[in-house]
Amino acid sequence: MKRLSLIVILTGLFVLGVYQVRAMPPQDNSSTQDNGSTAKQDLKDAGHDTKNAAKKTGSAVKKGSKKAANAGAKGVKKGAQKTEEGAVKVEEKTH
Repeated sequence: MKRLSLIVILTGLFVLGVYQVRAMPPQDNSSTQDNGSTAKQDLKDAGHDTKNAAKKTGSAVKKGSKKAANAGAKGVKKGAQKTEEGAVKVEEKTH
């Protein structure tokens, strides 16, 4: 459940970021020529940023999944121990 909410939050932030980029007003071409930056390079940079964001998101999801799986396994183990303790108590009372 936590993993799903993490994915929803990260997706929402990504969509918000894309919306913010598209909502920016156009800039003067003279300033981009001074810096030597072109539209093609800007697109490449945006692609690299998106790639890095996807890697970070994947890493966070992996970490969250691992944490949830470990917590689930711990709960199962604890439940099995308690069941065994209860079975021993019942057995002692019946003898």
